[in-house]
Amino acid sequence: MFQRRENEPEYALLNDPESKPQNRYGRPIETVPVDDPRRQQPFVINGEELPPQNPNRYKQHGFYFNADNCIACHACEAACSEKNDVPPHLAFRSVGFVEGGTYPDYRRINISMACNHCDNPVCLKGCPTRAYTKFAEYGAVLQDPDICFGCGYCTWVCPYNAPQLDPVKGQVSKCNMCVDRLEVGLKPACVSACLGKALDFGVVENIPEGRIQAETEIPGFPRTDITHPNIRFQQMKSIQREMVRVDDAPVKYHRAEDEKHYKPELDPKKGYRRQWNWRKLLGSHENAHIAFTLSVQTVMGAFALLVLGGWLDITPVVAFRASSAWLPTLGILLAVMAFGLFKLNMHLGKPHRFYRGFYNLRLSPVSREIAGVSAFFGGLAGYTFFNLFPGGWAIVAQNLFALVALAGLGFGGYYMYRLYRIPARPFWDHWQTASSFVGTGLALGSLLIGLLALAFGVLDDRLGRLLAGIAAAGLALEGAGLLAHARVMGKADSEGAASWYEQITTYGGPYWLRNGLLATALVLACWQAFAGANPGLFGLLAVLAVGAAIIGRALFYVLVIPTTMPGAFFWRNKGFVEHAREVGLAEMPQLGVAYERHHAFRLDELLQTIRETPFSEKVAQFKAILRG
Repeated sequence: MFQRRENEPEYALLNDPESKPQNRYGRPIETVPVDDPRRQQPFVINGEELPPQNPNRYKQHGFYFNADNCIACHACEAACSEKNDVPPHLAFRSVGFVEGGTYPDYRRINISMACNHCDNPVCLKGCPTRAYTKFAEYGAVLQDPDICFGCGYCTWVCPYNAPQLDPVKGQVSKCNMCVDRLEVGLKPACVSACLGKALDFGVVENIPEGRIQAETEIPGFPRTDITHPNIRFQQMKSIQREMVRVDDAPVKYHRAEDEKHYKPELDPKKGYRRQWNWRKLLGSHENAHIAFTLSVQTVMGAFALLVLGGWLDITPVVAFRASSAWLPTLGILLAVMAFGLFKLNMHLGKPHRFYRGFYNLRLSPVSREIAGVSAFFGGLAGYTFFNLFPGGWAIVAQNLFALVALAGLGFGGYYMYRLYRIPARPFWDHWQTASSFVGTGLALGSLLIGLLALAFGVLDDRLGRLLAGIAAAGLALEGAGLLAHARVMGKADSEGAASWYEQITTYGGPYWLRNGLLATALVLACWQAFAGANPGLFGLLAVLAVGAAIIGRALFYVLVIPTTMPGAFFWRNKGFVEHAREVGLAEMPQLGVAYERHHAFRLDELLQTIRETPFSEKVAQFKAILRG
């Protein structure tokens, strides 16, 4: 338990003699009823029990930030990092700023931000491992890094960049509200360290002494309707109508017509020159997701076509199932599916903890996707196995496993789409995500079957026409979604407009190449569906469709700009992070940038253990590495 000193200064002490019954979102500030027996239970911190001390233990607490007083000294960051032993490349609390105007009428707002311990913590609902808990004590949203397996989904859904994915350890950690200090009547370390008294803390909706405002947003702070954050602001000094970010994000904030709120909009600070940037596009951290989604959707589309086509007695499909290509096709589908799952699993910070992905089926779309895709994989494996045997009992088993696979396809495929409908990432939050995923399954699934039929010499005219027609439908569906998406994002008053700007400038070359490949593939697919399948043209169609799919999916991941907090010139600046990693500055810990090393670190440690230790100790150390 945190040890309180005898001479703690008054500004470090909690002082909330009274509180309101409800917050501005209509939720009770009391986290549990007054007569609830949980109030008498001891609160365990770091394995130590303590009977109730703080009379406001079961009230929702939150931060208060006075932007007029913040001088960006970063004392709050330093105090937080020191107390929580945070490595240099992470920060539970960070300070960024927005600015507007020119000399001599230049205005700047500094923003200090940590976790807001929201009423509706989307990190908790999204986490597949149940590493998050919303505690009745103080309303704190706490996260256990030891349970986390490093998927990073909580960092996607949080609008405020509060959860921090450590690229070295491969796990997430975040602000813990300093609940150990609260329990002994002290404010969090960051608040106590603030030089200008810009930060304060207490029961939410209580306005600190000497303050008059308690707003829910200021320029640069993301929308509050997603999570209902427990932070309040004061910002009295007049500022410009437009406030811009100094980090790499092409976003600025424009005062709305009500003269109170600021809305994000496009800031074309890089001009409109079209670039290629293949290295950045295809060297993304999310390459594993590209491989996973494309491979799984391809296999799902091919399997659905083969099974449903057989059940519906579609002649070309029935003929293909009776050909020499049937069993090799099932084996290849299984191999492609296994490849996608392997790539996704190795993308985790702790791949050996993959089974924790099933922990939060009640809330997390990631857990549901994992469950559905796993059911599909199991059904596909069983279906493939029983196709090795003739006879009535094998057919019954085949149909049962096919039903399991189709159920997994529907459930897992739906949540594969739903997990990307993230309000904090406007570029993804559009039905085009669904049209892209379904279109990929139809197009690449049918083309995979066609290529296998071509390889085994069983691609006749009827099967070729059918597969080309299905591919054309999938390509048309994706194209229609892209057109609708472009129209919405080009006019969006959100970070989606900034993503659209990046698409036509930073990645303008690959974007138009993808569009050209997609359009050419669609024309070629339609031609083959009506004029007859030509083996050479079918192979060309497959190459065009795969190229368009890979570029399009890479753009999907690299372009998204979240509704996150503004950074500074170096700190929390994506552009500087990329530059530091490229030129080697990331080797300097004082810059706050690190390389992604968790997989390499574990491998190096494992090899060192094998080389230098006696056999009797190798097993124990190997287990320790896997646990750690």
